[in-house]
Amino acid sequence: MLKKIRLLLAIVFWIGTTLLFLDFTGTIHGWLGWMAKVQFVPAILALNAIVIIALIVLTLLFGRIYCSVICPLGIMQDFFGWLGKMTKKNRYSYSPAKNIFRYIMLGVFIVTLFFGFASILEPYSIYGRIAQSILAPAWQWGNNLLASWAENANSYAFYEKEIWLRGMPVLIFAVVSLIIIAILAWRGGRTYCNTICPVGTFLGFISRFSLLKPVINIDKCNSCGLCARNCKASCIDPKSHSIDYSRCVACMDCIGKCNKGAISYNYRRSEGAKKSSSGVKENTSRSEGVKECRSEDNSNANNLSTRQLVNSSTDTNNLSTCQLANSSTESNTNQLSRRSFVSLVALLTGGSILRAQEKKVDGGLAVIEDKKIPERKTPLVPAGAASLKNMHNHCTGCQLCVSVCPNDVLRPSSSLSSFMQPEMSYERGYCRPECTKCSEVCPAGAIKPITIETKSSTQIGHAVWVKENCIPLTKGDRCGLCARRCPAGAITMIPSDPNDEKSPQIPAVNEEKCIGCGACEHLCPARPFSAIYVEGHEVHREI
Repeated sequence: MLKKIRLLLAIVFWIGTTLLFLDFTGTIHGWLGWMAKVQFVPAILALNAIVIIALIVLTLLFGRIYCSVICPLGIMQDFFGWLGKMTKKNRYSYSPAKNIFRYIMLGVFIVTLFFGFASILEPYSIYGRIAQSILAPAWQWGNNLLASWAENANSYAFYEKEIWLRGMPVLIFAVVSLIIIAILAWRGGRTYCNTICPVGTFLGFISRFSLLKPVINIDKCNSCGLCARNCKASCIDPKSHSIDYSRCVACMDCIGKCNKGAISYNYRRSEGAKKSSSGVKENTSRSEGVKECRSEDNSNANNLSTRQLVNSSTDTNNLSTCQLANSSTESNTNQLSRRSFVSLVALLTGGSILRAQEKKVDGGLAVIEDKKIPERKTPLVPAGAASLKNMHNHCTGCQLCVSVCPNDVLRPSSSLSSFMQPEMSYERGYCRPECTKCSEVCPAGAIKPITIETKSSTQIGHAVWVKENCIPLTKGDRCGLCARRCPAGAITMIPSDPNDEKSPQIPAVNEEKCIGCGACEHLCPARPFSAIYVEGHEVHREI
């Protein structure tokens, strides 16, 4: 029953957290945004004392429930471990804890936390990049498929969302992380959690003192080792009837697998308490009973070994026959799956190429050239970040703000100084003054919640005019689009020649009024570089 409750809660948390990265409508965050804010490292960076204390108390009461219920990366590892169990049951075994390596990784994480690179090892951020870079495009493709079906049925229940891979370095990092974690989980269960993950190491130290934990009843245990062979944390030693509680993730698998009911989840008293509560004679008789049980187990083990020797040749022949019979079927199935996968990839690639080719021309007449990102001396970050320093110190690079940006302004940085942290650029849209989505979803305090009024008066940068790219001067055409669309009224059109009022009109930027929203840069018709772009500010200010 405990395992079913834990599994149900884990599925709910995993689906809810994943939907936060997949939802491009911005509606789910109003209901489930708290799931991102209860993640351990984001709560630390946001200085959310309530969440931090609650997670520590939860660990002191129930053990590492956080790792098996709340952490999305841990739940994903359970999925790959479940796939591994389908190929071979009872696949795990006890292994001693690599405590030196674990604490070294924890120390490395603490150091990187101070230098702004905590996202490399932090589990929630790793999962966020996987969800945003790999799962989100697949989700959007499915949405577009439903949108096309709905359009054919004259329905507007779904609308098409352009699929955009925001950063190749982050995509590569996410794919490599997924492959490594999947292999580790498929082969060894929670290897990442109990060897590399800094959150698992920290909570593991606390869970040693937890009130409730799995306890082995020596009187009922027959040392069959079934619990250890099903322990994905590899923390149960059947020979000594002990459990390493620093690695136990309280998954309850051992309780469900024990045929003798020798493992229960309850209060575990120390050995001294046991001796004080029971007399010396009772302890002596209990130890003698254990010895007798062990001697009987040894005789049973000898009988079992004899039977295994007798039946080994028969089992080997049966297995080899089954393998020969199934080899052709498995090869055919693998060939079919590979062909279907290649066909699906070719179909998706061909469709995306055709759609991209359609968007390269304007009505089949004029070729549309994509804009290129200008070279900014100072990166742009959202208004709620307050400064580049605050973003650098608090952001974990989870990509949640990137996934919810409705105007495609945010994308992960490829710079080494701010790798995987969000930065702004205006080739695909501009930052609307009335939008505060990124500040609403950030769980780490890198982008603090702000109101629409505050954002409309916060200067994150200023516009810079580039004379060599301006259409009125290069082509002699009238424009003024940047001035007409500036929401802050910071751009006015003036004659290019002060002595000639009929000379071509060029934009003049009032830096005191400009908020750096990027409407001028995005709407500028000059290609490939805009004639006006936004230069970022290291520290934001209100105007």
